[in-house]
Amino acid sequence: FNCGSDPATIILTSPAKVFNDKGTKLVIDGGGNVALSGGGSSRILYMSTCDKAQVYPPGNGDCNTNPGVQLVVQNLTFVDGSAKGIPEGTTNAAGGGAIYAQGGSLKVVNSRFFNNVCDDLGSDLGGGAIRKLDYLVALGAGPARPVWIVNSTFGAPGMGNHGANGGALSSIGVSWNILNSWFSSNQAVGHGANSGQGGNGGAIYNDGNEIVMNLTSSLIEDGMANEGGTAIFFVSNDKSGSINITDSTTRNNPKGTFDKS
Repeated sequence: FNCGSDPATIILTSPAKVFNDKGTKLVIDGGGNVALSGGGSSRILYMSTCDKAQVYPPGNGDCNTNPGVQLVVQNLTFVDGSAKGIPEGTTNAAGGGAIYAQGGSLKVVNSRFFNNVCDDLGSDLGGGAIRKLDYLVALGAGPARPVWIVNSTFGAPGMGNHGANGGALSSIGVSWNILNSWFSSNQAVGHGANSGQGGNGGAIYNDGNEIVMNLTSSLIEDGMANEGGTAIFFVSNDKSGSINITDSTTRNNPKGTFDKS
């Protein structure tokens, strides 16, 4: 994108169609002058290494875990994205109001996410702002190949992101390095937890095996989760994962139902 010196807002009526069949790395840079809007009715950016329409990545093995594809978004604002009404199990898949990324690697740098949403109900689905699935290619690869979130903002008073789980971020089978970022007013609005229709992880929902979450020099505040983990919900199914919170603050994130039990 090159919009000169004046800020530009691009309103999308369908997920951004950026086809990259020439190389394994794609960088989308807004230069600090571009806001992408879903207009309250459309997801903004979609990537799947298992979607034939997007062109399969090179290499052998499971398309979900192919290590060769890299997506970087930087210096962008994502606002009013919506993934509501997209069924789980479909090619386009549910969750991720602003960004849905299945397989490959993802880096988000110096970007902002406001008022993005996905479905209000679902056992595991979520990610009002970002939904990331699958990037484990071998034993221990989760910690070695994390999603990077750097110098980014998710929500603000009156402009939070929300979904069934993980109001801002939701993932399965993915590790995260989150640095110097701010999460405000994000909500997990489902209910019944994993055995019901969600409600875990006001800001962040992280689930899987061999996963590591590193949160460094960041702030999570004013969130809400109907069930558990109003700031962060983290579960390692086989107890092989870990969560590390360093020089960070969580505040004014009231306990949900199962935190109180």
